[in-house]
Amino acid sequence: MENESLELDLFFEILRIRRIEETIADRYAEQKMRCPMHFSIGQEAIAVGVCKALEKKDAIISHHRCHAHYLAKGGNLNKMIAELHGKKTGCSFGRAGSMHLVDLNAGMYGSTAIAANTIPIGVGLALASSLKNEKEITTIFFGDGATEEGAFAESLNFASLKSLPTLFICENNLYSMYSPLSARQSKKRDRVKIAQANGLFASHGNGNDVEEVYRLTQEAIHHIRTQKEPAFIELDTYRFRSHVGPKEDGEECRPEAEVKAWKNTCPLKVYEKKLLDQNILTSAILESMEAKVAAEIEYAFSFAEESPYPEFDLDYEKPYAE
Repeated sequence: MENESLELDLFFEILRIRRIEETIADRYAEQKMRCPMHFSIGQEAIAVGVCKALEKKDAIISHHRCHAHYLAKGGNLNKMIAELHGKKTGCSFGRAGSMHLVDLNAGMYGSTAIAANTIPIGVGLALASSLKNEKEITTIFFGDGATEEGAFAESLNFASLKSLPTLFICENNLYSMYSPLSARQSKKRDRVKIAQANGLFASHGNGNDVEEVYRLTQEAIHHIRTQKEPAFIELDTYRFRSHVGPKEDGEECRPEAEVKAWKNTCPLKVYEKKLLDQNILTSAILESMEAKVAAEIEYAFSFAEESPYPEFDLDYEKPYAE
């Protein structure tokens, strides 16, 4: 990449999301955030690389591990932390918690905990956009486990049949809850070829390399806009925490050697070293970034704790549907 400003922006967003989620994990034991948490620690480069290539008006749909997507798309940190605390000032007005973030101002059209559930919803959004002759792209994030659901195949087919402006992003972290990919899918099963067989422009890449993610997303978006066809990208990555909760290194079922090997590809550490070696990032810039993020996080938690709880039996000014 030739744009040093872009590279620093990409690094800052990864760093920011990592520090935010680490703080949430550290403070979860305080029992003030009373909803299940699914952390994206280790997977941040996908959210950052994809969302950096999108326009503000573009829509995204996420899944249960949605913090990084929300933040990378421009979501409000104060509102997100307030939502995790169940407060009225949250992005979902304290009604939803960690797994159901919604913020239309950021183009975040929702997330749910049900595997593959948001894939057809995202395709529906893209259909609406197409019918209204709008230029927005709808990006749908989902895990490798979601590709085993019927909704995945049906949505690929429908998006291709109707030439919908849809970008499917498969975050392949090798696990669906506690089950490894090897226990769920044949070694001969190729998700990229499945997408291609349905008529989609499809590619595969390293989800821990934010520059590669950004480049592949740009290529996919260019194809969607110029060829009027949907696209699919599978990105390999790995989560460093448990399927759910802040526990370090995940479950006992994950081999220690596997965890160690993937930690050596940590998107934050690898990119930090690369930019330092290229003299794009300096220790002074890094220190300034860390201080900026720390101050932002501290304020967000103070904002959340000082915010009121919703009055569910009286609070009708923000209904679920209007």
